[in-house]
Amino acid sequence: MNIQKCRVLSFIFATFILTNSAVFARQAPLVSIPTHDAFFSNIAQHCGKAFEGKVAIDNQPNPAFDARLVMFVRKCEQAELQIPFYVGDNASRTWIIKKTGSGLSLKHDHRHKDGTDDSVTMYGGHTRGAGYNQIQSFPVDQYSKELFAKQGLPQSTTNTWQMYIYPDMFSYRLVREGREFRVDFDLTKPISVPAAPWGYKD
Repeated sequence: MNIQKCRVLSFIFATFILTNSAVFARQAPLVSIPTHDAFFSNIAQHCGKAFEGKVAIDNQPNPAFDARLVMFVRKCEQAELQIPFYVGDNASRTWIIKKTGSGLSLKHDHRHKDGTDDSVTMYGGHTRGAGYNQIQSFPVDQYSKELFAKQGLPQSTTNTWQMYIYPDMFSYRLVREGREFRVDFDLTKPISVPAAPWGYKD
């Protein structure tokens, strides 16, 4: 076999490996432990439904949350959930839960009404332990700490977010020293689904 043919065969073989490696990478499931899978699935089973909630705890009351509160399990993929959180007419908030291969991450996607990013957006945390089928905690991650410091929000650099999912209730909770906020949503009474949150399309 001459050198030219060797080069051609080598090129074809390399192309095959690269192409199929990409395919295999897309198809390979993320490594995920049972408690993370169960928690993720417990939320995903409500996909396409919206629920009304109320503030259960807020030790620094914010009048903005006196409005109607709605969560919408809007989009469910194999490794990602998108859950908009509506506060009255404000559709700026979307919770994004992802399987990362080393746990679960929670991000807060904040948008302006025109769909552009808020200056404080995509902050959140990542699980550090197994958690439970019904409960997961997301201590603030490094990206968020740096964002909060830059935006003059040093108190938020110790945030931990928690989510609880039970057959009749979903809860979103924020805690740090001196601060606790929790909203409970009634999963027994689905409501009409709202329009897409700001920055997203139906």
